[in-house]
Amino acid sequence: MIDTLPDRPRKGRGAVSNPTGRFEAHQRAAVDDGWAADLDDGDGALPPLATVLSVDSARTIITRNDSPDIPFDRSINPYRGCEHGCVYCFARPSHAYLGLSPGLDFETRLFYKPDAAKLLEAALRRPGYKPATLAIGTNTDPYQPVERKLGLTRSLLQVLSDFGHPVGLVTKSVLVARDLDILAPMGRRKLAHLCLSVTTLDPGLARQMEPRAASPRRRLETIRRATDAGVPVAVLASPMIPGLNDMELERILEAAAAAGAESAGYILIRLPLEIADLFEEWLRTHVPDRAEKVLNRIRRMRGGRIYQAAFGTRMRGTGTEADLLSDRFDKACRRLGLGPRSFALDTTRFAPPPAKGDQLSLL
Repeated sequence: MIDTLPDRPRKGRGAVSNPTGRFEAHQRAAVDDGWAADLDDGDGALPPLATVLSVDSARTIITRNDSPDIPFDRSINPYRGCEHGCVYCFARPSHAYLGLSPGLDFETRLFYKPDAAKLLEAALRRPGYKPATLAIGTNTDPYQPVERKLGLTRSLLQVLSDFGHPVGLVTKSVLVARDLDILAPMGRRKLAHLCLSVTTLDPGLARQMEPRAASPRRRLETIRRATDAGVPVAVLASPMIPGLNDMELERILEAAAAAGAESAGYILIRLPLEIADLFEEWLRTHVPDRAEKVLNRIRRMRGGRIYQAAFGTRMRGTGTEADLLSDRFDKACRRLGLGPRSFALDTTRFAPPPAKGDQLSLL
């Protein structure tokens, strides 16, 4: 019998463990081979995990969807995986398709698409292409820390600006403020909409749930900067986790409205596939006194299960408690003058610029 080592949290990372992906033929487990003590840094903590960056040689860049729950039919994700480490992230299971774990691998094994801007330009120039708001950041955040160096998201925004194509950005990173020189003119032309996610106003809880994301205070400051620059901003009070941050809903909306947000949205926590176990593990590690209460309340809002994927209810849940959360959100938005989040932008300005080598128009 081989004794496996218990999983322990690592500084700066959200998931506690790194379970094998669901498509793998073999399961992995850490065991004590006599060297485990040498891994400690002196105070019993495990050493930090470095982030590994690899190329995603994608041949297409625009992803289409026909979900009735999502207000757009096309999106771009220049990165796979997310260093922010949000333990609740619904995108985690997608790493299993790469033969990696939705746990720590998702936060530390990142992939980037170096040809993203070139692929986007080619897609927008295809004959018969019809513009509609293109969402960026719907799976993983488009403003990864490495975006400071790679500039992939910025290059995509520049292409969309050049083509007069509408874009909706979703992020919890303050790095988006770097690109206000592109977004502000687009905002004034009704070509850009920014969604900032604010999960909690408690900096301590934020550090545990979203260890490498910007602090709540800095996100609110970014809402103000973007609004002052002329970019319409929505706040996403998401995800709402019953028994953990749902009591903050009104305060989040009030703080965002004071910072200049003009619309708002929320989503009840979603725990598909591997996320359910990862989230429960996180609860029992960081807030063990509240773990059962949180899980039981989630089940009551999901028809007795930890998650239900049905269209129409997967974002809001069902039952009395889910209805109450929805009512609280609606009442707070009416009181604060926050409208519904919308990706309806101007598509009439779409005009591909002349490409290098094109014959000049005689008109």
